[in-house]
Amino acid sequence: MPSPILSLALLAGTAVAQQSVWGQCGGIGWTGPTNCAGGSCCATQNAWYAQCTPGAGCAAGTTLTTMSTKTTTTAQVTTTSTTKTSTATSPTATANNGKTRFAGVNIAGFDFGCKTDGNCNTAGVWPPVKNYPPDYNHPDGAGQMQHFYKDDHMNIFRLPVGWQYLVNNNLGGNLDSTNMGYYDQLVQGCLNTGAYCIIDIHNYARWNGGIIGQGGPTNDQFVSVWRQLASKYASQSRIWFGIMNEPHDVPSITTWAATVQAVVTAIRNAGATSQFISLPGNGWQSAGTFISDGSAAALSTVKNPDGSTTNLIFDVHKYLDSDNSGTHTECVRNNIDDAFAPLATWLRQNNRQAILTETGGGNTASCQTYMCQQIAYLKYVTHPSPCFQGNRYKQCADLLNQQPKLRRLPWLRRLGRRLLR
Repeated sequence: MPSPILSLALLAGTAVAQQSVWGQCGGIGWTGPTNCAGGSCCATQNAWYAQCTPGAGCAAGTTLTTMSTKTTTTAQVTTTSTTKTSTATSPTATANNGKTRFAGVNIAGFDFGCKTDGNCNTAGVWPPVKNYPPDYNHPDGAGQMQHFYKDDHMNIFRLPVGWQYLVNNNLGGNLDSTNMGYYDQLVQGCLNTGAYCIIDIHNYARWNGGIIGQGGPTNDQFVSVWRQLASKYASQSRIWFGIMNEPHDVPSITTWAATVQAVVTAIRNAGATSQFISLPGNGWQSAGTFISDGSAAALSTVKNPDGSTTNLIFDVHKYLDSDNSGTHTECVRNNIDDAFAPLATWLRQNNRQAILTETGGGNTASCQTYMCQQIAYLKYVTHPSPCFQGNRYKQCADLLNQQPKLRRLPWLRRLGRRLLR
């Protein structure tokens, strides 16, 4: 199947090709249409990205124009203040100032040994906690977070962990005091930075091959671990509850939504009444299929006990390589037209928000180009922008000069053992 990027490049060869509203129409490396559909103008956001945006005075076929930095910022504020699109803001957050709200890294290790079938070998964990036995010389996750927070101005960290590790392989049982003690050291290290901290159960909607609520563990067994976690961290406003990493091949998305609802209700009733909660869809949480596979519709039914959706945030992933796995060196797409533009439109229409918690590519020129285009788009459409980072560094200077508090963005991949050593 040809990639969307290739299809857009072919369209650019015809004189009459037009880009749809909200689609990309310019930027470094762009070879697609530069004319916009009627009622929209091609507005430059930065050197990497220009977008067809609707507005008064825009005529069909309008060609590339450039907005000043001041005008662009004003347009962003106007757009995002009237429609919520993506990444959540806390109840006490200040008004959108055009800068990225969340940027951070995944601090992995407690999830090592977990496979995509939900089997987690607890002997395979590699906790990023310095005093972990028997060598007491493990990666210093707390120190890494301090570095990222102070030097790179990151303000959120995702802390993946295997479900089996938390309860020491006792399905439905209590949090294991020893294992939870080590994991809590990482959580406290995160909280001590002043950042937000996502507790992320990394089991792919499964326990040892069985799908939660659909022939595998019961909802009550899954709810049990979350009720305990929520009770433990109920007083911590910067704890973010990530219900599950990458559900996939789940037979019924509506049944999965009921499982998610049970968890949300348990978290709120345990005293964590206002913290952010991430709602993951099917299909490996792909932003590209979040709407088409029914995840958006099904998860839209999930509510807080008071009937609101406050701080219930859709959680999506999207890589830039050929099979959306993040395992290839080269990137082939910026994910805008086939994933984030349709998702942003749906979020606006439904007054909901989403956060991108995994994305990435290799340390190559193709990935630098596509990643900077993707980040530029996300910065434009979101209030404020979602940005989760990984373990390879590149400068996107033209993009980041609009974000003075975030001097550099790390190159994106899943955070592995090498980063922490």
